[in-house]
Amino acid sequence: MSEAATLPETVAPLGPLWSRMKSDPQYAPEHLALDAVRRLGPEAASWAARCRLDNPRITGDALAAAAVRRFTTLARISGSVSGATGLPAAVLDVGVLAWTQSRMVLHIAAAYGLDPAAPERAADLLVLQRVHKGAESARTALGVAAGRERASRLFTEVCDRPLTGVMMKLGYRLGQMAGLHAARRVFAKRAAWVTSAATRELAARARAQFRTV
Repeated sequence: MSEAATLPETVAPLGPLWSRMKSDPQYAPEHLALDAVRRLGPEAASWAARCRLDNPRITGDALAAAAVRRFTTLARISGSVSGATGLPAAVLDVGVLAWTQSRMVLHIAAAYGLDPAAPERAADLLVLQRVHKGAESARTALGVAAGRERASRLFTEVCDRPLTGVMMKLGYRLGQMAGLHAARRVFAKRAAWVTSAATRELAARARAQFRTV
């Protein structure tokens, strides 16, 4: 099985999702999780199906290991996708990292035979990424974020907060999601070893959870 041929490259969470997260930074992780399951869940399911078709004897552990190797590498280089500079670039880098990690978790779920596009995967993402301590609080927050998303389609939200404040809040929330606990330092130095370590720790939690489901 060729990992390069079967696993996709990283993609920045731009467009409507990025706009929603900037307008509602408090619920940025929830918006990202909902969008990841919608957009990346089917991709992860197709990947796992192709791999099993190519190699019917492949195990869930082997598939999960392939996903972890690939997405850990992508997480390490995720900071290079942005052409911006300064604070916007730092926040975008952290957003790409959180998106790449979410993609990895959904591929691990698919490797162990779970449906990565199922709605409950969004709560799994938030708990595994330690945004919420339990599934119940994660589901509650997701419901709030989904309601705010629906409302934003009907009304144009005017944000009168300073852009710097919005970006700092967004960066902090996404940094929490990406496992960058020292979020204030993220903007000064985005070291590859920090992102790799956070991604490996997340992978270990995801494998432990999904392997026993």
